[in-house]
Amino acid sequence: MKLMNRLKPIIATLATATIGSIAVSETVLRVIPHADLKNLDPIWTTAYISRNHGYMIYDTLFSMDENFTPQPQMVDSYSSSDDGMEWTFTLRDGLTFHDGSPVTSEDVIASLERWGKRDGMGQQLFSNLASLEAQDDQTFVLKLASPFGLVLEALGKISSNVPFIMPKEVAATDPFEQITDYTGSGPFVFQEDEWVPGSQVVYTKFEGYVPRSEPVSAASGGKIAGVDKVIWTYFPDQTTAVNALMAGEVDYFERPSNDLMAILETNPDVVVEVNDPLGNIGFARFNHLLPPFDDVDVRRAAILAMNQPDYLAAAFGDEQFWMTCFSVYPCGTPFASEIASEGIKTGSVEDAKEALAKTGYDGTPVVIMQPTDIPALSVFSLVTAEKLRDAGFTVEVQAMDWATLTSRRASREPVSEGGWNMFHTWWIGADVMNPMAIAFSGDPDAGWFGWPTDPELEEARKAFAVAETTEEKAAQAHRAQERLWTIAASGQLGQFFTPVAYRNSVKGLIKSPVEFYWNITIE
Repeated sequence: MKLMNRLKPIIATLATATIGSIAVSETVLRVIPHADLKNLDPIWTTAYISRNHGYMIYDTLFSMDENFTPQPQMVDSYSSSDDGMEWTFTLRDGLTFHDGSPVTSEDVIASLERWGKRDGMGQQLFSNLASLEAQDDQTFVLKLASPFGLVLEALGKISSNVPFIMPKEVAATDPFEQITDYTGSGPFVFQEDEWVPGSQVVYTKFEGYVPRSEPVSAASGGKIAGVDKVIWTYFPDQTTAVNALMAGEVDYFERPSNDLMAILETNPDVVVEVNDPLGNIGFARFNHLLPPFDDVDVRRAAILAMNQPDYLAAAFGDEQFWMTCFSVYPCGTPFASEIASEGIKTGSVEDAKEALAKTGYDGTPVVIMQPTDIPALSVFSLVTAEKLRDAGFTVEVQAMDWATLTSRRASREPVSEGGWNMFHTWWIGADVMNPMAIAFSGDPDAGWFGWPTDPELEEARKAFAVAETTEEKAAQAHRAQERLWTIAASGQLGQFFTPVAYRNSVKGLIKSPVEFYWNITIE
């Protein structure tokens, strides 16, 4: 004991001398994303992997909390006129971009204008807009030309397309072209020189980010980077990815295949849980511009073959992870209804075969893009191919990765020149809760991939945006659903729930339909 007492001053001196010379170990969160990140512009595409990338590096004016109520994020204060036709917003102090320049009203306006040309709700907002002008560097004013009851909901929408705030010069990019400058305004910095498409994406903590003081609730509250670095490592093979998680080589797996859940659940160091109570809605999307799906009767015939349980059981197995839903809006949400859905509830391959025979279908091949690295969508593609063949369609399945599909689906060219006839996807429930979703657009020029044309659908969507009561909104939501079924815009494949999996050393995971990587620490 006497010896230890004599050594204490020496030990303290040595510790003080060496702390400054020993590098503090950086904390790293290693993630397996649900897809490869190839397209870096979350306004140009609705792909969720690009949206997740957007949330890493950009901030938003408002954010949705766990009750889907918009809360201020970059905005410090705001007010509206009594009639709701004029809104004034003031930005928080200390907002900076990753290059050190301040975030100004001009940056906000340019970002919103670009977003408003691609996003469904943004398009509706801007169609009702009289002006959007900067009052000073931190204050801007939005004036409506006609009533629009979803101003804050539009500015704070939680998923694709999210109105992320970019520098004015970047936001000046044509919205139908991808940006090439990734200077952000959010809690992490994208390390472009370490980005390896098909392999790795690296983000580092932005020391200049000033988080809000409120507690986290879904996308809202303080975005505190709890780790120094986040690395996304892409695994095209699910089994390899699961083994990496179980071995502790990675910390978090966004979308493990449901058929591998039983293996993950045997590992005491891995947590498996459903993080999104609304789940996802499966879509089979037609290209309305090209034969054979430029014919509404051919699209209707195809939809008749799409028996939801066949898709859901094949892709997800255990019924605890899925349920049939014959509404275009997620079941369990305010506007869910089975209006005009009789055909999809009772259809069969035989019904589809009979309906197709009446169309005069000439055997034009249906080219289905199959994303082999997304297990559920790969299965959906194969189930559709089999059903359509049995119904009398000529079908060609073209295998590719999801990143390639999300680029190719933007093409309106003939199939022989890189076009397509059909692809499968999902929307998170939060994205398609009402007809404002870009997935439900009937405008072929500004709408989502597939490009249906239906003025009556657009009228219903516009009427929903200005409706003042819940009853009026419900009436327009149901009117929009009736039009979507009438024009056979897409096939609905049911509602499903995909668990996430992570090491139990991961703490602070946010409950949300979107994967967020702030607030997380590693113990």
